[in-house]
Formats: sequence, C-alpha cells, structure tokens
Amino acid sequence: MDIPDRIEIDGRSARVHDLWGAVFGHGHFTAMQVRGGRTRGLDLHLRRLEAATQELFERGLDGDVVRERIRRALGDTQDASIRVYVFLPDREPSVIVTVRPPGGIPTAPQRLELVRFQRPQAHLKHVGFVHVDHTELARAHGFAGAVLVTSDGHISEAAIANIGFFEGSTVVWPDAPHLDGITMQLLERTLAERGTPSRRAPVRLTDVPALDGAFLSNARGIVPVGSLGDVALTVNAERMRSLHDAYGSVSWDEI
Repeated sequence: MDIPDRIEIDGRSARVHDLWGAVFGHGHFTAMQVRGGRTRGLDLHLRRLEAATQELFERGLDGDVVRERIRRALGDTQDASIRVYVFLPDREPSVIVTVRPPGGIPTAPQRLELVRFQRPQAHLKHVGFVHVDHTELARAHGFAGAVLVTSDGHISEAAIANIGFFEGSTVVWPDAPHLDGITMQLLERTLAERGTPSRRAPVRLTDVPALDGAFLSNARGIVPVGSLGDVALTVNAERMRSLHDAYGSVSWDEI
C-alpha cells in the first residue's frame, strides 16, 4: 500500500489522535489525479462528497472549503494522487486530504477474477469501498483484480473501478448496484456529446461471450479487459482508442 507523502485534517497536519478516530470512524471519500494543479470532473467530485455527507451524516459540506483544503495540502505540488475523506468525529464533518505521487494505469489487457459479492450501499464510496481483500486475493490467484458479481449472476462493477462493455458501436454499463465513478460519468457525458451511443443495461455473466470487449475506468484512466474468469475477451484497439480520445478531450478544472 502506498504511504501518503502528506496528510492534513481540516487544514492542519494530521495528529495521532485525529488519525486514530478517522481509522475507526464511519466515512466516505473521493479520489482524483491532479496534474498542473488541475483535475478532471471537479464538479462531480464535490457533488459526490456533498451528497454522501448529507446521506450519511445529515450535514452539509461546503465545496469551497474542500477545494481550499486540497489546495493547502498540495502546497507547491503540481502533480499528485489526492484522496479527500470525510468523517464525522464530532458534530461537524471533518475533511482529511492525503497527497501521494501521481498514479498511472496499466496498458496491458487485464485478467480479472469473478467474485460473488455485493458492496453494501454500493452507490457510496465509503471507507470500506476498496475491498483490498478481494483485490489482493485475486492477485494472489494470478489475476490483476476482481469483478463483483451479484448472487443471480449479474455483473455490477470491478472491486476498485467501473467496468464497461462494447456491444457493436454502443458502450454498455452494467445496470446493477454500483458506484457511479467520476471517470464513468465523464465518459458518459463526453460520449453523448460526440454522438457515441452508451446505455445502462443488465449484463449477465452468460452475456459476456457475445459482447465485443470490455474495459475498466477509474480515477487513473481506462484500460482494456483481456478476460473475465476463464472467458477470453477480444480487445478492440479502435474502440479503446476512441474511448481514450473521448476521455482525453475532457477539460481539466483548476482546484
């Protein structure tokens, strides 16, 4: 696990008792890549944090305060991996910002293990979201990561990413309980602007062999899927290039 270069809580360097309360607390977070002091989909990140804070804690969260806390934690750092956590240690939400080196995404098609599991409150990116156990177990089994499957055989999402499929010229996102990732939302928005059809629909394991490929998307980018379990998938270089072009056209927002 990467250790943050810097951790700030409510605009100050983290203290031991603050971190102790956060580790054992109930909270949520968002993750973003920062380049040149900018990030993609800042409005979506802030909306996610505000909505989850209201749902979990019945409290408001000022997006301008969150931006200021990110800027403060970054300092002179221009490129970084940022996580913003929100906890409720007392009566008001507490904002934790961690700063790590910038992250990339693999380019090789990913082999993914199928795992029968459904995240509780799947629409929230809560602190239990990562499910390191599933990811690490998948890696121990020789896979790059895991894809979560419902008890009735519907694909929902990857353990730490969204998964999308190609069906002809259409991008299909599984319509099962999942987190609407920021990159996923940006792709949906941009594909629509470019006239590329995308839709949400149930995707069963039995549907996968008839589809035209798959990909993962998260804060670090987009990568093709080479296999789901023992089912090999075609990697369509043209479709992947089109996805990368669409994501690459998304503007970067000043933090």
